[in-house]
Amino acid sequence: MAKAVDSAYRAIREGILAGTFAQGSHITARQLAEATGLSRTPVREAMRRLDAEGMISLIPNRGAFVASWSDNEIEQIYELRVLLESFAAQVAAERVNDAQRAELKALANEMSRLVEQRPVDVEAIAEVNDKFHKGVLDACGNPRLRDLLGTITEVPLQLSTFRRYSIEELRRSAAQHEELVSALMVGDGDWARSVMTAHIRSARHTLLQAPVAVPLEAIE
Repeated sequence: MAKAVDSAYRAIREGILAGTFAQGSHITARQLAEATGLSRTPVREAMRRLDAEGMISLIPNRGAFVASWSDNEIEQIYELRVLLESFAAQVAAERVNDAQRAELKALANEMSRLVEQRPVDVEAIAEVNDKFHKGVLDACGNPRLRDLLGTITEVPLQLSTFRRYSIEELRRSAAQHEELVSALMVGDGDWARSVMTAHIRSARHTLLQAPVAVPLEAIE
């Protein structure tokens, strides 16, 4: 039973993050059971877990709804990212080891390569970006900070899809990753903190102010 609940939880959660279940949409145990190929019992338990995490809202006499985030809420979450991730970057500069430096450098290089590749593979860029940010958090050596950031930023981070980015904005993001690696290489915490602050603030402005652009996958 526990294994089935975990499977249902992961499947529903991934569907929410991928946009399969849209923000604010009404979802039912029957619908989710059909979508995941599991029975309704583990699906209902998974829904309770997701409600506790704020991924969905279980409303008495109305049912379950995928959580939605206003621009104001997302902006506040980005402000939290500025505070926490910039601090993590500063600490990472002081604690990062050679293996972590090499991994982050490789990820930064890979993102720069993907940005120039045509057609643009947005999903691949997003995956490398996610690994890079998690790598910085790992390098700071504070699992509680990593877990805290994961709980408050993961959904908005997925919502801030790179499909909203222009090519120039993608290049800027990749360049900021490379500059952050440079700061980590020399152990300069203040430099790392300022780069991460600029990186997150620019991402916030892109998400909240830019209209949805022509899909980057279509750009040759």
